[in-house]
Amino acid sequence: MAQNSILLEKSLHFAARIVKLYQYLTKQKRETVISKQIIRSGTSIGANANEAVYGISKADFIAKLQISLKETAETEYWLRLLVLSEYITETEGNSLIADCVEIKRILVATLNTAKK
Repeated sequence: MAQNSILLEKSLHFAARIVKLYQYLTKQKRETVISKQIIRSGTSIGANANEAVYGISKADFIAKLQISLKETAETEYWLRLLVLSEYITETEGNSLIADCVEIKRILVATLNTAKK
């Protein structure tokens, strides 16, 4: 259960960073397409992880975490695209990507444990 609380805490803080990124992209850069994609996927990670904790079965728990993992991969893609397209600096992008990858590792470890 400790790993779940770490996951929930990290994914919540990550979502807050994604919200700030969204605000920056829409207000400062006037970017709307990628920002809408990343706000959905980046905030969905924690929402699904939180929902998994309250799953009605082990299978439900695993399914919700699988969704979180997919959303993490999608968010990482959008972050890499934002860096390559120079909407955000490499430093900013790498910091967000590092957090995203850390959450992904926690999700993979949690899923591997749950599936045993």
